[in-house]
Amino acid sequence: MAANILVIPDKFKGTLSAQAAADAIAVGWKKARPNDLIQLLPMSDGGDGFGEIVASAIGARPQQIKTVNAAHEKIESTWWWESRSQTAIIESANVIGLAMLPTGKFHPFQLDTFGLGKTLEAAARKGARSCYMGIGGSATNDAGFGMARALGWKFLDQTGAEITDWTNLAQLEKIVAPVNRILFPNLIVAVDVTNPLLGKTGCSQIYGPQKGLRREDCPKAEAALKRLVAVSRETFKCDFCKIPGAGAAGGLGFGLMAFLDARPQSGFGIFAQNARLKEHLRKADLVITGEGALDQQTLMGKGVGQIALLCKEYKVRCIGLAGIVTEPEKAKKLFAQTRGLVEITSDTNAKKQPAKYLCKLAEDVASNWEV
Repeated sequence: MAANILVIPDKFKGTLSAQAAADAIAVGWKKARPNDLIQLLPMSDGGDGFGEIVASAIGARPQQIKTVNAAHEKIESTWWWESRSQTAIIESANVIGLAMLPTGKFHPFQLDTFGLGKTLEAAARKGARSCYMGIGGSATNDAGFGMARALGWKFLDQTGAEITDWTNLAQLEKIVAPVNRILFPNLIVAVDVTNPLLGKTGCSQIYGPQKGLRREDCPKAEAALKRLVAVSRETFKCDFCKIPGAGAAGGLGFGLMAFLDARPQSGFGIFAQNARLKEHLRKADLVITGEGALDQQTLMGKGVGQIALLCKEYKVRCIGLAGIVTEPEKAKKLFAQTRGLVEITSDTNAKKQPAKYLCKLAEDVASNWEV
């Protein structure tokens, strides 16, 4: 009997994009069950690939823009536009991500979000009423300072001189808004972390080392951002730094809230809403999801775990495929079945040829599955 199969994987971090994972699962499943109807719905919770996935879900078209990367080198970047709803979709990693930097070492003190501001400006000029932003994968730690400067905000020291380097923000005395301030009626930022901007769990100390901040750099970075927060509090009469997600993407979450009135929202929630996920679940006989590792975070409801929880709600069986399953017994509470690539090949092979072995794993599961 043919079945309706809904394939909704996240990316397999470092090896497969969500789309590539979905394709591999579908090919493998079809080999064993060629009559099943398969729908692909690759997902994102706000990290890499968010822009393309949400754009695909709402039928947005790619737009090209000439801007600069985090090191102020000229690049051409992509964002997306859906004309009927006047919706823009921007993925910050396409502008200020590590992948947009050339080979070589860049210290976070040399990088900022200026190029992202130019992309936002282009979306505003297009007439965007809504804008969805994915901010995962950034190389920066400037709390949106560069972005704000690109949009016309000025940051002045005690002498009235303009500050143009975020590491000098400890000297900040005044923030001056642009004459024609850019605002979006509805700017929603996809965040998958709840860290505040400052302190032991803030962006500099938690995520800074991943971007090249050394332990001795943290006091300077923290002092700069702390002063930005203090002056921002006086300017906007609001303490954005403590809002969950303010520390996301090197403090970009804070900058978007402060300078553009953005609202943070679950990246998975944005995907689910725009992809009409619940409608698809109602029609599905089986859901197949997956990611690089099905682990404790998954079982706590992150990303793929949220798919499994929704399947429980809609009484649809859910299979979880992964590179590795670290909590197989606990996973039984959420998934009808979980399988890992390391069950059928070595970890080395799984990383070298992930699509090949994910395809084989899906075929193996399908061969023994009764829908």
